[in-house]
Amino acid sequence: MKKILVFLAEGFEEIEAITIIDIARRAEIDCKTVSVTGKKEVVGAHGVALMADMLFDEKICMQADGLILPGGMPGTTNLQSHEGLTKALKSFYEQGKIIAAICAAPMVFGELGFLEKKKATIYPGMQQHLKGAVCSTEMVCQDGNVITSRAPGTAMAFGLKIAEVFAGEKKAEEVKKALVYSM
Repeated sequence: MKKILVFLAEGFEEIEAITIIDIARRAEIDCKTVSVTGKKEVVGAHGVALMADMLFDEKICMQADGLILPGGMPGTTNLQSHEGLTKALKSFYEQGKIIAAICAAPMVFGELGFLEKKKATIYPGMQQHLKGAVCSTEMVCQDGNVITSRAPGTAMAFGLKIAEVFAGEKKAEEVKKALVYSM
């Protein structure tokens, strides 16, 4: 079973985080939430508190198959400023392991130089943060080991892409059908 980690920082976008977690678990992916705040309870941008499965641990990160960043503000900038997470993302990117971000969070990849000549998307009006990318307005983009998505409204499509990548197309289709998702 593939293992992915969804990182939570104060001010994360709740719809994105919860949708990713829910879809991944429905697809039978080992999906854990990781707080980068030093405490397990993390409060989202709209006041919804989530209890993370674990606190950040670099060793655990390196054992995962994928690292996922929900967006939101100031969640994205809080993720971006976490040195351990940045180190893990760089390692994954260099190894060709999957990294994914939605909404404002693709800016973390842009700032780290991961998007050079890659097709990527981000929340409307934030394209300047996709440094070197071929900017797209598609709901979800995958270019190599980098997956990006646009906004809370694209969270289902993003979650289903993650399910497809980590659990296979058949399992993703089963989840999509069970959710009665038609986009």
